[in-house]
This record gives sequence, C-alpha cells and structure tokens, in this order.
Amino acid sequence: MHDSFLSKFEPKRVSEALADPEWVVSMQEELNQFDALQVWRLVPKPKDKTIIGTKWVFKIKKDEDGTIIRNKARLVAKGYRQEEGIDYDGTYAPVARLEAIRMFLAYATHKNFTVFQMDMKTAFLNGILKEEVYVSQPEGFVNQEKPNHVYILDKALYGLKQAPRAWYDVLSNFLVKSGFSKGTVDTTLFIKKEKGDIILIQIYVDDIIFGSTNTKYCKNFANLMVSRFQMNLMGEMNFFLGLQVKQFSSGIFINQSKYIRDILRKFQMENSKPIGTPMAPGTKIGTDPSGKAVDVRTYRGMIGSLMYLTSSRQDIMFSTCLCARY
Repeated sequence: MHDSFLSKFEPKRVSEALADPEWVVSMQEELNQFDALQVWRLVPKPKDKTIIGTKWVFKIKKDEDGTIIRNKARLVAKGYRQEEGIDYDGTYAPVARLEAIRMFLAYATHKNFTVFQMDMKTAFLNGILKEEVYVSQPEGFVNQEKPNHVYILDKALYGLKQAPRAWYDVLSNFLVKSGFSKGTVDTTLFIKKEKGDIILIQIYVDDIIFGSTNTKYCKNFANLMVSRFQMNLMGEMNFFLGLQVKQFSSGIFINQSKYIRDILRKFQMENSKPIGTPMAPGTKIGTDPSGKAVDVRTYRGMIGSLMYLTSSRQDIMFSTCLCARY
C-alpha cells in the first residue's frame, strides 16, 4: 500500500514535479522541516548583498533490492555563487573513510556485537551559520504577498559550501557534551566506556552506524539522538556506502553486488558478454561505432573492467566475508 502512493517518475524540472501530487507532498514536507527547525526568515531584499539562488533536487530512494521506499524532494542552495571570505570561511568537514568502516565491522565481529544504523532526515538544516547568507525563494513556493522578499538563513542549507562543516560541529559538540570521546586520528569515530562496556559510533555526514558490547547502551544512544535530532532508526546495519552487510552469529559478511549492478545499469552493460579478466595486454582495438579511434588505456581501464564485473558479480555476491566470530 505504501508503494502505491509513491511516484515512480523522477522529475527533471520543477514544472514536472508540481504536476505530480506525490512530489508536491514531498516538496511541502521539505519546507515544513525548514519551518520546524527555524532554518530561515523571510526579509526584504537587502542592497549590496549576494542573493544565492535555490533549486529543487528530486530523487527516488530505493533499498538494496531496488524497491522504491520514498520520494525525496530537497531544496538546495546554488553554492557555486558563494564568495570565499564573504559568504563563507571554513568548509572542511571530516568524512569517514571506507577503510574505517571495514575496521569498525571487524572490531564488532571481534567483540561479538551487532551494528545498528540510523540516518538524519535533515542533517544540514541543524548546522548553525556564522555568516550572513541570503537565498531566493524556492520555485513554485514564492510568497504571493511578498514576491520580492528573500530568505536570510539562520541555519545551513544543502548546497552551501560551509554546510557540512556546520553540521559536523553541531553533531560532534553534542556527542562530546553527552560523554563521548572523539577519535584522535579518525575524528568521525566517537567512543564511550561504561563499566567495562564500550559503545562505538561512526559518522559519515548524515549516516551513523553504532554498536556496543551491551545492547542497553545502543538503546540509550538511539533515544539520545532521537531526543535531539530527527533521526530515522533503520535497525541492524545492512546497506552502507555501497556495502551490503549481513550479520550472523558466525560472522559479518559484506559484498557489493548492488553497487556492481548499479554501475552496469548506468553504462547499459547489464547484458554484455562477460569476460574472465579486464583485458589482455596485447588485445587490438579498432574504432567505435562513430568511426573514432578508441583509446586503448581508457578501454582497458573502464569498459573492460565493467565487462569483468558481469562475470564476477555472482561470485562477489556470496563470497566476501569480513571475518568470522570465535
């Protein structure tokens, strides 16, 4: 029933979205979040100030099986118009590396605890801005009584160059005040020890994975985050940064079969002829269908690798094991 109320069409233009009731609902939900989090205020257009444009981005969210789970309409700022030193200063925000995620899972396997996952519905909208930033009213939702007004931002908007940094500062400060210690090498890792037990948290922008040697502390952390932020609890970790994760009593298994399918689908090579290796070094290549000479190195490094994936995707789907529990 939920699926029947979701649009299976991803708009390319705002006019297309406004003609679809399901997408209009998604757009209105996004703006309702702005009001709830007090992101902006409508003010007269100031003189001698840069007004940054806004645009709608539409995305159909799917799970690891390819099933549509929601229609996401996001209003973003055209951050490329920002001027450094005027509209923003610091932009750097630490991001967890894939190797850190694998180490996290390895440690969870070693300590024999389950890894859970949550994501933030409107993460960047919680980031507090230090700069004075103005944005235009969103297309399709212009205030009819004040069409020439603009919004001044009190909090960050997706697309702003300083938005990731602002969000990370808010989240990390909240976790530190809640008793967590920030990693000295990996500053996206947070640790808290309680009477011989430990709880670990790994952050990747607005996605969070966490686990503890005592499930009680997982519940406490989930409640803590829900009380402060609008978090979406997703249960056990099963799909994260392109990794499909299966947690069993015998160990944690990971693979990237969905990632492979998505790449092959993107380049329309789902049904291409499989080969056992990316490409033999001595292979001769002619011209492409347009008659243009093919760059051998490009072909070997990209197209040949995709053809190799068609052969290996089934093996990758079942054979990748992080480590076993003892």
